[in-house]
Amino acid sequence: MKTFSQPLSAKDEAVYLGRLKTGSERERGEAKGILVERNLRLVAHIARKYQNVDEDMEDLISIGTIGLIKAIDSFDAGKGKLSTYASRCIDNELLMLLRAKKKTSREVSLYEPIGTDREGNEISLLDVIEQEQMDVVDRMEVEAKLYRLKDLIDNRLSDRERKIIMLRYGLAGGREITQREIGHRMGISRSYVSRIEKRALEKLKEGYEAFGLT
Repeated sequence: MKTFSQPLSAKDEAVYLGRLKTGSERERGEAKGILVERNLRLVAHIARKYQNVDEDMEDLISIGTIGLIKAIDSFDAGKGKLSTYASRCIDNELLMLLRAKKKTSREVSLYEPIGTDREGNEISLLDVIEQEQMDVVDRMEVEAKLYRLKDLIDNRLSDRERKIIMLRYGLAGGREITQREIGHRMGISRSYVSRIEKRALEKLKEGYEAFGLT
């Protein structure tokens, strides 16, 4: 992979952010270019989370760079660190790419595998959304999303849909079980369980996106 420049020191970053806001047109252009260039290492670091989802790494970095540029354009120095804010913007841009690709698929599911991690374990879109961040604000956002997801399960799904989702993904503290096992417990066919599960996941996805939490 291409070697990227080292990040700016906090002092130098503050200087270039200041020029970006108050400098001449030439100074603003130069400052923005340097801020983008010296934060590409952050883009590459975040893009590696998605390197096993059927996307070329260079494409992921290009998409992530769009998020970085948006972050630099909209960053308010009074509201925290650029790297923290940029990380969210880069992640959002990459997740939008994955969601756009998912919309072309007939199988729409937050739990559907979208690739594997470095250990070969399957990862889903929800796994990416839930991934723990070091920043406190990020953790709070994840907790809010998970709280909303639980609320959707409790209030948007029918009793049968809720039971199947809880059993299927071990959400009640138990183990994840197969559709065939659920069918045996509930006295219905595996294919019927599959249809109910798919319908329930689509409901959850629609509710999740309606509240802007994806």
